Amino acid sequence: MNYLIIDDDNAFCSILSRVLERLGHEVRTANNGRQALGLCRENNNIERVVLDLKLDQESGLSILTAIKELLPHTKVLILTGYSSISTAVEAIKLGAVNYLCKPASAEEIITAFSSSKSQENKSVMPASPASVNRLEWEHIQRVLNDNDGNISATARSLGMHRRTLQRKLQKKPTKQ
Repeated sequence: MNYLIIDDDNAFCSILSRVLERLGHEVRTANNGRQALGLCRENNNIERVVLDLKLDQESGLSILTAIKELLPHTKVLILTGYSSISTAVEAIKLGAVNYLCKPASAEEIITAFSSSKSQENKSVMPASPASVNRLEWEHIQRVLNDNDGNISATARSLGMHRRTLQRKLQKKPTKQ
């Protein structure tokens, strides 16, 4: 398999690429959307893409759309430390085959590519209801996504001060 790893975390890129290369895969890495799209234009044989949802100043969803336009048969896996139901649904609608939360091992990533079709009928909702903190975090992520990542516009939409929103965004999401 030919992989393209798109992540702004250099350590993650190098570790994952070394593991995949040891397993016999060809791997290329990119740290931003411009590099990634350049590699996609140069190499039509990229079969799988591991894409971080939030790069420094870019949204992985916009990069996902561009990759699917350039290489429509390429499988794209979204990997993120800031998961929410709204971004997962949006990623799948845009053509991602799966959506994983960080940290994820190389085995989990490879399995996510191969098991995306077998999990279509499985429920993605947890058995217990989400906590109020989790629901608040997901709502903020949904509104932030609707405002294309603009924090000021999101703060106005939510009726809160911009700095308060920034503090909430710096926190990791709760599990439940």
